Amino acid sequence: MVVLEIEKKVDKMLVCLDKDVKQIQQNLSYLNEMRSLIIKRDDVALGKLLQKAQEESEAYKENETNRQSIRQELADFLGCSIEEITLSKVEESLPEISRNKIIEIRENLRSLIGEFRREYASTVMLVSECDRFNKLLLRSIFDISKTGSFSYDSRGTTRRHDGEAALMNMKF
Repeated sequence: MVVLEIEKKVDKMLVCLDKDVKQIQQNLSYLNEMRSLIIKRDDVALGKLLQKAQEESEAYKENETNRQSIRQELADFLGCSIEEITLSKVEESLPEISRNKIIEIRENLRSLIGEFRREYASTVMLVSECDRFNKLLLRSIFDISKTGSFSYDSRGTTRRHDGEAALMNMKF
């Protein structure tokens, strides 16, 4: 009876974790598509993708709340605090036949989270490099980084020093 009760709670947890797996896989897809759109400079499609990801984050929040509720139920059932409830702890309280499902999903989650971290880092690096490149480009175009490139004559007009001409002259 006790084993049957915990297996029901674990089955609810597994359904919730399956949704997490699908969400992580979707986020991996979004990161790949985002990098592609950044490289292609497709701002319209990038905006739509970001909006779609934002909308789907609400469903993820609902799943997160559900998962925490199930964790609390398991904690109460096993007589421990919610902070102590991990898949390993739940696995220990199950018969060997039921452990395989938890082991499988735990390994799948570990793998996906590792892949997500790598993809996220790649996306952050791309965006950072784009930002750095844009700043360098703007500095070279508008001569922002050269603070001493102008001098003033007795009438108060500016004069650019020879040999330090910017790519564009902003005089009208």
